[in-house]
Amino acid sequence: MDSIANLIVKIKNAGAVGHSTVNVPYTKLSESILAKLQEKGYIKSYTKNGKEVVKTIEVELAYEDDKPKFEDAQRVSKLSRRVYEKSANIKPVRRGYGIAIISTPNGILSDSEARKQKVGGEILFKVW
Repeated sequence: MDSIANLIVKIKNAGAVGHSTVNVPYTKLSESILAKLQEKGYIKSYTKNGKEVVKTIEVELAYEDDKPKFEDAQRVSKLSRRVYEKSANIKPVRRGYGIAIISTPNGILSDSEARKQKVGGEILFKVW
């Protein structure tokens, strides 16, 4: 099961039908991805729920003029094919109107932060 693809699809579908919140399964990677999406304004907030075995994250979606900020996403690196890029080869998404989420040795970064810190890594997905 691909937890990152699950996270992306749940957020995208919830925004498409106009929900204000969505629950996703908790993983440390999902939490760090959601922190970066919140920092960049694609979601309003997220909170961890549950204890011990069954943990979830409740994500509050961000809207602008009744359109979701998290409009669409594309999974780049998959379980079957990992995609890595050097910092010099990381290009802007949609001419700067979107972001790429990258797993680097410095943690989860956006494409612009990875270029600024001159660090490459695995390109997880692109959001616009």
